[in-house]
Amino acid sequence: MNQTNLHKPVLLEESIDYLNVASGNKTVIDATVGLGGHTEAMLERNPELKVIGIDRDAEALRRASQRLEPFAGRFLPFAGTYDQLLEAMNELGISKVDGVLADLGVSSMQLDFPERGFSYSQNAPLDMRMDQSQGITAGELIESSSVSELAFIIKTYGEEKFARLIAKHIAGKKFENSEQLNEVISAVVPKPHKGHPAKRTYQALRIAVNEEMDILERFVPNSIKALAEGGRLVVISYHSLEDSIVKKAIQKASQSSSPVGLPVELEQHRPVLKVLTRGVTRASEQEQIENPRSASARLRAAEKTEDK
Repeated sequence: MNQTNLHKPVLLEESIDYLNVASGNKTVIDATVGLGGHTEAMLERNPELKVIGIDRDAEALRRASQRLEPFAGRFLPFAGTYDQLLEAMNELGISKVDGVLADLGVSSMQLDFPERGFSYSQNAPLDMRMDQSQGITAGELIESSSVSELAFIIKTYGEEKFARLIAKHIAGKKFENSEQLNEVISAVVPKPHKGHPAKRTYQALRIAVNEEMDILERFVPNSIKALAEGGRLVVISYHSLEDSIVKKAIQKASQSSSPVGLPVELEQHRPVLKVLTRGVTRASEQEQIENPRSASARLRAAEKTEDK
């Protein structure tokens, strides 16, 4: 498949509108560049724009760089996790940026290439690492975990009500591939009305293997530090765990930290963000039809009001 077809950017127009970088000499961080769909659209629309593209997946970064060759000098790739945006800026000699975009979760490429082991719908080794050069695989995590440890992971990150039942049947065991894991889970979990019985378990394993929640906890505060005054933060999440972390971090930064009863709000207590979205922005019905992955997407956006 053509790599452009593999990646349909979710909430593309909404993201660009909220970032407000369609014109002017500006710099944006695409913190989860993936195959470069959002970045390509931004660079096409603004000939003065520069985009720092971050991804921990070496293959995704290679493909994005190849796709964005026409924008040489304006696309600046950086290998790392998305909470490392300050390190990327420091390496490139950039002190502040005008926008930060993060399209969270697993990328299209990771789902569509079965050898990566992210999908329960295709038989493959249970890897699930976004950066295949380090860390343990999902299979190794299952094999090395106790029932209690694995039940906690599946319940917390997968929001799976049968977490302990699943953990009792798979913890400490060696699975060569996703087909073997699917067989065990399907045998003990009632078939849901929608999706596969193993869907939530796969989500949980992927999040745990890649330490996604820990990285996200660090990402929003680091993004605020990276933004210039008037800069915009746009985050697209795909499940309630991600969205809850983003929501709380944005709300905290958009509220005064001044003690109750203090007659004057001191500068250090002023909010640093202004929320731009009412609740969350979701994909249109048409986009959900054309790109089913957009159905669960939730976009939140905010603007930096204080340069600190």
